[in-house]
Amino acid sequence: MAVLSLYEPVNWLKPVADDVWIVDGPVIHMALYGAGLPFTTRMTIVRLPGNRLWLHSPVAWSAPLARQLEALGTVTHLVSPNRIHYAYIADWSAHYPEARCWASPGVRERASSQNISVSFSDDLGDRPPAEWHDTLDQLCFRGSSVMEEVVFLHRPSRTLILADLIENFDPGKVHWRLRWLLRLAGVVAPHGQAPLDYRFTFRGGKDQARASFQRMLQWQPERIVLAHGNWIDHDGTQALKRAFRWLG
Repeated sequence: MAVLSLYEPVNWLKPVADDVWIVDGPVIHMALYGAGLPFTTRMTIVRLPGNRLWLHSPVAWSAPLARQLEALGTVTHLVSPNRIHYAYIADWSAHYPEARCWASPGVRERASSQNISVSFSDDLGDRPPAEWHDTLDQLCFRGSSVMEEVVFLHRPSRTLILADLIENFDPGKVHWRLRWLLRLAGVVAPHGQAPLDYRFTFRGGKDQARASFQRMLQWQPERIVLAHGNWIDHDGTQALKRAFRWLG
């Protein structure tokens, strides 16, 4: 068994709700704690009015995947939700040069430090831009000393779209050599939450984090799509409350 199994099938559109899909991609390795830890990857696609496609945290580009997307509409927006979710945006931008590339707080500096060339055209803020404000809501989840994440809600389906604020790894897909570490981090399904090291970065900013969390709760999501692990397809609001109990 691999240390971390893929969410098969990969590079294939999977419906979540009307005009919302996910695509599970290959495993990537992130440099953490002096080692390259594996993470599954997932992209979320929203079809905006006019068959414009909005891609959140794009997975690796491939021609077969691109053909599936082109059957849905036109790739128009490429979105980095936080400073560590951006690696494949440049590849997608090269194939869709008319698409706008949206930068999360700190991602330009992070990409530069990793010698990865990404040309972002726009910046994400605490309110949805005109390009999608009729379909998606958004906010910048504040309070961390190292990373702010921009989170989104697809209003018609009440689907909350996250990257790292909740990780929810299926223990059946994790080798025992890694499972203990994920349990220590608090990111094993069905009780996933933000990883322990990420939660520590909110120690001086919990008031800001609580305010961001309360805004998310007001959305009353029905489901939650995550970049890493099992996505939550029911009781989204209750799952959100459980995942953020660490805020106190």
